[in-house]
Amino acid sequence: MRFGVYQVSRRGGREKNEDRMGYCYTREAGLFAVADGMGGHPEGEMAAQIALQTLAAMFQRDAKPTLEDPARFLQDGVLIAHQTLLQYGAQRGLSDTPRTTVVACLLQNGKAFWAHCGDSRLYMVRGGQLIARTRDHSYSELQEALGRSQPGAERFNRNVLFTCLGSPGKPMVDVSGPLALVPGDRLLLCSDGLWGTVGEPDIVRHLGERIITDAVPELVEQALRNGGPRCDNVTALAVEWEGEDEPEETISTQHLSDEGFASTIQTAGAEGQLDEDEIERTVREIRETIVQRARKNS
Repeated sequence: MRFGVYQVSRRGGREKNEDRMGYCYTREAGLFAVADGMGGHPEGEMAAQIALQTLAAMFQRDAKPTLEDPARFLQDGVLIAHQTLLQYGAQRGLSDTPRTTVVACLLQNGKAFWAHCGDSRLYMVRGGQLIARTRDHSYSELQEALGRSQPGAERFNRNVLFTCLGSPGKPMVDVSGPLALVPGDRLLLCSDGLWGTVGEPDIVRHLGERIITDAVPELVEQALRNGGPRCDNVTALAVEWEGEDEPEETISTQHLSDEGFASTIQTAGAEGQLDEDEIERTVREIRETIVQRARKNS
């Protein structure tokens, strides 16, 4: 498996950067993720970090070297990250739980799977054309999907989300895939600090016309310029799929053993992180709840 990857995160005009990003991989699978800690709630940066650490820890545990069910892994992983945040807030007696959005993508067996909660996005570009994009869990996109959008409404409620990780209710998680990859496909995971000020045509054009090491920094700089002095945090992680037989400057996973694992996400020592027994118990509880709801609806 070969892929190119480039990631960057900038604080913008905010007091601190509450975005987090990273990736990890085995010989035959890769996980890429971006999380955007939510302002207005405590410890947004910790919420984003815990979400990524939870996903990375589960990936390291389960990908040997592939995942049995990538879509289920993403669904379970995001929900377990949510439970970890609730536990973190409860253990510290916080009056409000840290919250974050998240988008995660898995590449395995030449296919892409992705999941998101909130308004961190994934774009997939092939041959200069937009192939797929996540739909935000925001009231503005919901109204648009229902055909009820009104002129000017986007400006007022774009950032109003109806789900995220760490909220009191169970989060909504959208999972997509598998989508077969071809060499040259590009995937961009980003926080709303990027897409909120850079239009979709510009994002697609840059990803389609330039190598990712040029496209990503230019998109981030454009977002910072457009956002002005009060610009939000801007985070972008781009992946170019190169298949199995491509130039040496891309990342190759062939040197890894079945148990091998590499990561840019810290997977140990995180405050509030669940241990393996807790992860197993949480996965079991989530699946039992899904089965019970299915029975009630049948």
